[in-house]
Amino acid sequence: MSEEEVIRLTQDAYDKMQKELEHRKGEVRSEIAQKIKEARAEGDLSENGGYQAAKEAQGKNESRINELTQKLRSAKILSVSNDGKVREGSVVKLKFGGQEAEFLVGSRDLNCITDKRIISPKSPIGAAVLGHSAGESVSYQTPAGREMRAEILEVSPMGEK
Repeated sequence: MSEEEVIRLTQDAYDKMQKELEHRKGEVRSEIAQKIKEARAEGDLSENGGYQAAKEAQGKNESRINELTQKLRSAKILSVSNDGKVREGSVVKLKFGGQEAEFLVGSRDLNCITDKRIISPKSPIGAAVLGHSAGESVSYQTPAGREMRAEILEVSPMGEK
């Protein structure tokens, strides 16, 4: 498996995605199947809005089941250290241009367990802060080509803040 295909998740995020997958495969699938059955019983399917809506919901549910299955299959659980360096799974407080902001460094799939803004470790700012510690300044280039600087104010493993 290439590095690109690996999804890095915390144990909590992995567990929540697993729970969602089980829910979609069980309860949600059953509810949709029942709606399709009821709509079929009404007759002409070509003009049956309930049938069309249920089939669309079925497609979306199956798509999400496939997405979750793939992500869980390729997931690696983050082991976050407390060495003071920014790693995937770190919460980092940054100061840029007089503004302070707090982020979780990791995949957008961590949205299911946090309300913090997430920066990808592959983004310019994410790549710039990886491996650095509080008190250090880093520079990075924005997608528009502008050179930016950020000061790392705090670093902590996810779950400690």
